[in-house]
Amino acid sequence: MPKKVLIFSGAGISAESGIRTFRDANGLWEEYNVEEVCSIEGFERNPQLVNRFYDARRHDLRYRLPNAAHEMVARLKIKYRNRIEVLTQNVDDLFERAGCPGVIHLHGTLTQLRCMDCGCVFDIGYDSQEGAVCPECESDSIRHNVVMFGENAPMYQKLQDAIDDCDYLVVIGTSGQVINIAFYAPYFEESILNNLDKDESFDSFFTTVYYEKATSAAAKIEADIERFLS
Repeated sequence: MPKKVLIFSGAGISAESGIRTFRDANGLWEEYNVEEVCSIEGFERNPQLVNRFYDARRHDLRYRLPNAAHEMVARLKIKYRNRIEVLTQNVDDLFERAGCPGVIHLHGTLTQLRCMDCGCVFDIGYDSQEGAVCPECESDSIRHNVVMFGENAPMYQKLQDAIDDCDYLVVIGTSGQVINIAFYAPYFEESILNNLDKDESFDSFFTTVYYEKATSAAAKIEADIERFLS
C-alpha cells in the first residue's frame, strides 16, 4: 500500500494572512466573550450578536489572501491527490483559494450558511447573512455553518478515518487546546509539528518540530513530505 500523509492545521497557518486568532495577543478574545459568540448557549441567548460576529468575520475574510504555507499544502495535495489528506480546524477558505482540492473543515466554514428547519447548507461567500433565506425550503431560520462549543462536530469522524489510514502526520499552527492532536502522533511512523512557540508537554510527542512561522517552515515541511512519499 502506498504511504499516506495527514496534514492537520490550526489557526497558526492563517495568522500570517491576517486572520485573527482567539488566543494570541490582540486576539478575538480581547474583544469578545467566547461563550457569548461561539457557544450554542450564547447563540440561543442572543442570536443577533452571534450573527453580527460571524458577519464581521466573513467580511474580513474577503480581504485576506492565502500565504506560502497554504500554497505549499495545495501544491502537494494536487501532486499527491490520493496520498494526502488535508484536515483543518480553521473556518476560513484560504486553502481553497490557494487551489487546494478536497479540504475537510472539521468545524465548518464561514462562507456557508445552514437552514435550521431543513438542514440545507448553502454558500453565501463573504456577504452578510441578513435577509438570507434557505434556497430549498425558503425558511428565514438561518445560521452560520460553523460548529459552536456545546455542539456535535460530525466531521470528527473524518479525522479518525484519516488517523487510521495515514502513516505520516504533519501538524501546522495549533496548540492542541481544541483537538489534542499530539495524543495521536505516536501512532504514526513519523510526525512533524510546526508552531511558533514551545510547549514541551505538547511538542515532545512529535519526531520533528519547527519553531517558526508557517511560511518560513513551509519549504522544509514540503521537502520532508516529498522525502516520505518518494
